[in-house]
Amino acid sequence: MGLDETVRSAVAALLYASGESQADLAAGLGVSQAQVSRRQSGAAAWSLAHCDAVAAHYGIDVLDLLAGPTRAVEALPGGRRRVPGRRTGMPAGEAVADGGAR
Repeated sequence: MGLDETVRSAVAALLYASGESQADLAAGLGVSQAQVSRRQSGAAAWSLAHCDAVAAHYGIDVLDLLAGPTRAVEALPGGRRRVPGRRTGMPAGEAVADGGAR
Protein backbone atom coordinates (compact mmCIF):
# COMPACT_ATOMS: atom_id res chain seq x y z
CA MET A 1 0.00 0.00 0.00
CA GLY A 2 1.42 3.39 -1.02
CA LEU A 3 1.44 6.47 1.18
CA ASP A 4 -1.59 8.02 -0.59
CA GLU A 5 -3.70 4.92 0.11
CA THR A 6 -2.36 4.71 3.67
CA VAL A 7 -3.47 8.28 4.40
CA ARG A 8 -6.89 7.74 2.78
CA SER A 9 -7.36 4.58 4.85
CA ALA A 10 -6.28 6.36 8.02
CA VAL A 11 -8.66 9.25 7.39
CA ALA A 12 -11.51 6.81 6.69
CA ALA A 13 -10.75 4.95 9.91
CA LEU A 14 -10.67 8.20 11.89
CA LEU A 15 -13.98 9.29 10.38
CA TYR A 16 -15.52 5.98 11.41
CA ALA A 17 -13.96 5.85 14.87
CA SER A 18 -14.98 9.41 15.67
CA GLY A 19 -18.44 9.10 14.13
CA GLU A 20 -17.78 12.15 11.98
CA SER A 21 -18.93 12.64 8.41
CA GLN A 22 -16.83 14.03 5.60
CA ALA A 23 -18.79 17.28 6.05
CA ASP A 24 -17.75 17.41 9.73
CA LEU A 25 -14.10 16.91 8.81
CA ALA A 26 -14.36 19.48 6.03
CA ALA A 27 -15.79 22.06 8.42
CA GLY A 28 -12.97 21.37 10.88
CA LEU A 29 -10.39 21.84 8.13
CA GLY A 30 -12.05 24.88 6.58
CA VAL A 31 -12.56 23.21 3.20
CA SER A 32 -15.61 21.93 1.33
CA GLN A 33 -17.02 18.44 1.73
CA ALA A 34 -16.37 17.98 -2.00
CA GLN A 35 -12.65 18.61 -1.43
CA VAL A 36 -12.56 15.95 1.30
CA SER A 37 -14.48 13.58 -0.96
CA ARG A 38 -12.03 14.09 -3.84
CA ARG A 39 -9.10 13.39 -1.54
CA GLN A 40 -10.77 10.30 -0.10
CA SER A 41 -11.65 8.94 -3.54
CA GLY A 42 -8.08 9.42 -4.79
CA ALA A 43 -9.05 12.07 -7.36
CA ALA A 44 -6.86 14.50 -5.39
CA ALA A 45 -4.08 13.84 -2.89
CA TRP A 46 -3.81 14.73 0.77
CA SER A 47 -0.85 17.15 0.89
CA LEU A 48 1.51 17.21 3.83
CA ALA A 49 -0.15 20.44 4.99
CA HIS A 50 -3.56 18.74 4.80
CA CYS A 51 -2.21 15.74 6.72
CA ASP A 52 -0.96 18.07 9.43
CA ALA A 53 -4.39 19.74 9.59
CA VAL A 54 -6.22 16.37 9.74
CA ALA A 55 -3.93 15.19 12.54
CA ALA A 56 -4.50 18.41 14.48
CA HIS A 57 -8.26 18.12 13.96
CA TYR A 58 -8.26 14.67 15.54
CA GLY A 59 -5.70 15.51 18.23
CA ILE A 60 -3.12 13.01 17.03
CA ASP A 61 0.47 13.33 15.83
CA VAL A 62 0.87 13.54 12.06
CA LEU A 63 3.24 10.55 12.22
CA ASP A 64 0.39 8.45 13.65
CA LEU A 65 -1.78 9.48 10.69
CA LEU A 66 0.98 8.61 8.21
CA ALA A 67 1.55 5.25 9.91
CA GLY A 68 -1.88 4.04 8.81
CA PRO A 69 -5.38 3.37 10.07
CA THR A 70 -4.58 1.16 13.03
CA ARG A 71 -2.02 3.52 14.51
CA ALA A 72 -4.17 6.59 13.79
CA VAL A 73 -7.21 5.16 15.58
CA GLU A 74 -5.10 3.91 18.50
CA ALA A 75 -3.77 7.48 18.91
CA LEU A 76 -7.26 9.03 18.81
CA PRO A 77 -8.04 10.57 22.21
CA GLY A 78 -10.87 8.81 24.05
CA GLY A 79 -13.01 11.93 24.01
CA ARG A 80 -12.97 11.90 20.21
CA ARG A 81 -14.21 8.32 19.90
CA ARG A 82 -17.86 7.75 19.11
CA VAL A 83 -20.01 6.05 21.66
CA PRO A 84 -21.39 2.77 20.24
CA GLY A 85 -25.14 2.95 19.72
CA ARG A 86 -25.28 6.74 19.86
CA ARG A 87 -25.88 8.80 16.78
CA THR A 88 -23.47 11.65 16.19
CA GLY A 89 -24.72 15.17 16.64
CA MET A 90 -26.98 14.26 19.56
CA PRO A 91 -25.67 14.92 23.06
CA ALA A 92 -25.77 11.96 25.42
CA GLY A 93 -29.00 11.79 27.38
CA GLU A 94 -30.97 14.07 25.04
CA ALA A 95 -34.60 13.03 24.80
CA VAL A 96 -35.96 11.87 21.48
CA ALA A 97 -39.47 12.32 20.07
CA ASP A 98 -40.79 9.00 21.42
CA GLY A 99 -39.84 10.00 24.97
CA GLY A 100 -36.79 7.75 25.23
CA ALA A 101 -33.23 8.89 25.59
CA ARG A 102 -30.27 8.07 23.42
